[in-house]
Amino acid sequence: MKFTLSWLRTHLDTTASLDEIVAKLTAIGLEVEQVENPADSLRGFRVAKILEAHRHPDADRLQVCTVAAGGGYEKVQVVCGAPNARSGLHVIFAPPGTHIPGSGITIKAGKIRGQESGGMLCSLRELGLGEESDGIAELPETVVLGQAYADFAKLDDPVIDISITPNRGDALSVRGVARDLAAAGLGHLKPWLVDTVEGTFPSPISWDIQYGQACPYVAGRLVRGVRNGPSPAWLRQRLESIGLKPISALVDITNFLTYDIGRPLHVFDAAKVQGSVLTLSRAACETFRALDGRDLVLGTDDLVIADSAGVQSLAGLIGGEGTGVSDGTTDVFIEAALFDPVCLALTGRRLGVHTDARQRFERGIDPALVLSGLEAATRLILDLCGGEASAVTSAGEIPDWHREAGLRFERLESFGGAAIGDEEAIGILEHLGFEVRQRDAREARFAVPSWRNDIATGVVLDQAPHLDPEEARSAAQAVAEIEAENDLIEEVLRIYGLDAIPARSLPQASSVTLPAVTPSRKRLGELRRLCAQRGLMETVGFSFVSHEDAALFGSPSDGLRLLNPIASDLDQMRPTPLVNLLRAWQRNAARGHADAALFELGPAFDAQGQSLVLAGLRGGETQRRPGVRARGMSVWDAKADLMAALESLRLPAEALSVTADAPGYYHPGRSGVVRQGPKTILGHFGEIHPATMRAMGLDGTIVAFEVLVDSVPLPKNRRRQPPVLSAFQPVLRDFAFIVAPDTEAQSVLRAVRGAERSLIADVRLFDVYEGAPLEPGYRSLGIEVVLQPVKASLTDEDIETVSEKIVSAVAKATGAVLRR
Repeated sequence: MKFTLSWLRTHLDTTASLDEIVAKLTAIGLEVEQVENPADSLRGFRVAKILEAHRHPDADRLQVCTVAAGGGYEKVQVVCGAPNARSGLHVIFAPPGTHIPGSGITIKAGKIRGQESGGMLCSLRELGLGEESDGIAELPETVVLGQAYADFAKLDDPVIDISITPNRGDALSVRGVARDLAAAGLGHLKPWLVDTVEGTFPSPISWDIQYGQACPYVAGRLVRGVRNGPSPAWLRQRLESIGLKPISALVDITNFLTYDIGRPLHVFDAAKVQGSVLTLSRAACETFRALDGRDLVLGTDDLVIADSAGVQSLAGLIGGEGTGVSDGTTDVFIEAALFDPVCLALTGRRLGVHTDARQRFERGIDPALVLSGLEAATRLILDLCGGEASAVTSAGEIPDWHREAGLRFERLESFGGAAIGDEEAIGILEHLGFEVRQRDAREARFAVPSWRNDIATGVVLDQAPHLDPEEARSAAQAVAEIEAENDLIEEVLRIYGLDAIPARSLPQASSVTLPAVTPSRKRLGELRRLCAQRGLMETVGFSFVSHEDAALFGSPSDGLRLLNPIASDLDQMRPTPLVNLLRAWQRNAARGHADAALFELGPAFDAQGQSLVLAGLRGGETQRRPGVRARGMSVWDAKADLMAALESLRLPAEALSVTADAPGYYHPGRSGVVRQGPKTILGHFGEIHPATMRAMGLDGTIVAFEVLVDSVPLPKNRRRQPPVLSAFQPVLRDFAFIVAPDTEAQSVLRAVRGAERSLIADVRLFDVYEGAPLEPGYRSLGIEVVLQPVKASLTDEDIETVSEKIVSAVAKATGAVLRR
């Protein structure tokens, strides 16, 4: 919300300085984001007069001007190329050392084609104040030579930009801000009175409301015989100062009132309205050309204003091109209405329409300002454009906005923490517009002003089936009373000053029990450290992704689709953190960092609920090192990451098995599932499926892993025995088993481990061979077995006995035979 200091003072009678106003605004919750004074960039520019102008002797398009700048400046010679430079013209002069905002240069004295030039004569475009480019700016003869141009143009007017919280729709107006400052003791709020304009003829256009849920009340009137054109200087300056482009007097009036009193309005060119009735109704899945030139496809829940020819306005959001006013407009119909905030917000979000009107309507506007706002617009139109006004025509009823809220004085200290006197608290609320209805020594009841729709008025108890209707209403009323009282306390403390509330220490406890880190939380830290040690960088992503991305990682549940997403591409709860990691890798790759390794430990969502998942990926190539070539990532890198994570969770490799039924977003031949037992899935690993990569617009090869943390059991609370270091030499033996096509390598490894647990320390698969002389489909598995004696060195007989047990165990478990 932007406004200038002079604009604020049209509503606030104050002698406070800019610094005091800025400090007070932030103190009362209207946080100041920026203060900018246009005059700061115009320091040095002065009003001057061209005394003489003659053609440059060496350049036909240049003139040598003698300029009087006043204010202690002597006559200065300036070489100028503007076609309108002439003797007697009052101009804007920039002496040497002046920075030109429009071009970014700094003026220096020098020679141009051999002629001395001690400054520059400027256009408004060069000052950053307009689009004029045909020549230098021409000022009136009444100017004072030597006067600072910023003072002459009244540009020494700071612009204040404040941040408005969603509940403070009343602060989206200069008058609303002035009201808060007056309540905070920074002056007095000036009365705002508008003369009622008596209509001299019936309005030829009337209203019909067919969608009362979205529009309970609308009013309007016709003004005929207007002369539309440029707005007067004061109105143009008001709008330009806050970044709005003046369009025409009729449009500028509505924009001015939107910011001045917070009352959005709309004007139709009455000659372009077909028929005599404007109808507020649901759209009928049609296309509408808005004033900004966009074609909007409307839905059946969108509120529109239509005449007999079709939609002419997207109500409360933006007008239509078909009935927009122009310089040729002679009859104008003014619309002022109340619209449902939720309906307008949903329509605006879906269509991407962002306007000042929407910003105010979706926060709730003053329902008592409909008719007075219409009268204010009528008066301004008559004053600036002339014409004759009709009687007001309306439809529907203004909803009853009258409500009360109570305040128990002792709650200001017990709940608010500040010992504020009863009279002071009442005075603050009265300055904010609350009226005392009842009062005694303990509490007071106030009438809530129409513009404060953020003060709680009621709570709907939909989740109270155990209560009968009367009990539910009573409970709702009690909750509403408490919420409303809390709102009043907030208002008193806000104006009183949150920094004036004394700090209070928490009561000293006799003993404080330090929170213990639970085993489940401890292992999360261990997982993060492990991933960091393995070269993966941690990311933290949204729990939301686009519906299209989620569909690539399974069938997304409709129950996990967001009805009110923070962005259109974040409308689905993510099925796995891998979605976010892949998008993060894509952004890194687009900036030249394709060799990225990322991980995230966060929630995943499915129809059964929420679960915790550790996901990681690697893309690009490994780092080049002396003597080692870079290589692309493979499925074994992902498996190594996954197995390292499971090992850190106290899951020994011999207790795990690997199957080839990974989810569909993994490559079917280069992926796996790690299980504990036949049913418990602990994680997935593998190369991302090429089809998934293409759908997400990714190139190259990416390998990934997922650890389903919630499925990993916590280790039993047993004292861990330190590993026994044997003094005897380990023995390595290799075996090659021929296995059938349907035999998994994991089954063979498991059988080998169980053959002689007291001696077998480790089992590794080191080779897989297919081809002649083996039968088609059969494979030869090369397995390395480490035998670690503890009590004595192994003899040849001991080794042979263990080997026979291994071959026998494998044959019994899998049917595999030793390759000869």
